[in-house]
Amino acid sequence: MSAQLSPIVSEFETQEQADSYDLWFRAKVQEALDDPRPSIPHDEAMALLEQRLAAKRKARAGS
Repeated sequence: MSAQLSPIVSEFETQEQADSYDLWFRAKVQEALDDPRPSIPHDEAMALLEQRLAAKRKARAGS
């Protein structure tokens, strides 16, 4: 059984959970770094996101 982690120090209950999340997170970051698609500038990405959110709000208001 793994030692309990303090909720003040960690959002995970055990070190095993923290280690598992760390491995998953690092894999996701590496996957993003290895992605061959061209990068999108932050301002462009935020504008696209805002367009999508506005469309969702409009669709929700219309239903």
